[in-house]
Amino acid sequence: MLEGNRVSRISVRGFAVASATAVTAVGSVVGVASGSTAQPNDAEATASDATLLADIPAGQQAHVQTASLTQQADAQAIQADASAKKDAEEAARRAAADTAIAKKEAAEKAAKEAKERAEAKKAASRSSADFPVQSSYSVAEIQAMARQMVPSGQFQCFSYIVDHESSWNYHAVNASSGAYGLFQALPASKYSSAGSDWQTNPATQIKWGLNYMNSRYGSPCEAQSFWAANHWY
Repeated sequence: MLEGNRVSRISVRGFAVASATAVTAVGSVVGVASGSTAQPNDAEATASDATLLADIPAGQQAHVQTASLTQQADAQAIQADASAKKDAEEAARRAAADTAIAKKEAAEKAAKEAKERAEAKKAASRSSADFPVQSSYSVAEIQAMARQMVPSGQFQCFSYIVDHESSWNYHAVNASSGAYGLFQALPASKYSSAGSDWQTNPATQIKWGLNYMNSRYGSPCEAQSFWAANHWY
């Protein structure tokens, strides 16, 4: 009940549909102006809604329309918030999955590096004294020594260089330069830093070659990369 006015047919439904009534009425006018033909049901709905709007005092119609539009805007805002929340939850799940994968990869990398360091430390501690002295050594025996002294992840690279330098012949001599042994050291006396028996013990040469690759290039695989690009190391 409004002060000074009696509203006989106004209802909650009238307030809720007031805005839609106005829009429908305007749409009907536009449709007629553009030459389109309104359907009977549309005309009846428009007439009914127009009657409901007409039942509201003219001074209150704008207020009712504003309230209806506000209600619609609130409903749209709630829907938008729900959609944004869903998107945020999905983004959080993806971020958590990416973080878990990154942590797993980091842990695997750390474990691999720790294993390589342990192998390198063990290899560095070995010397020619760890192997029985023989009068001569086959290629297979020399390679077996190297496998015990070189970290497993670096052996293929190590072997690549020895293959190209001496074909695993620990007595190999370069006729023109005098470079000697498995790694074609020049002068040959460089091997003595790993042991005095370098001329007769392949293990001493292997120890020297591994130390050289690690100190000069960082690892046998880095040494191989350099050799492949330059054909020397």
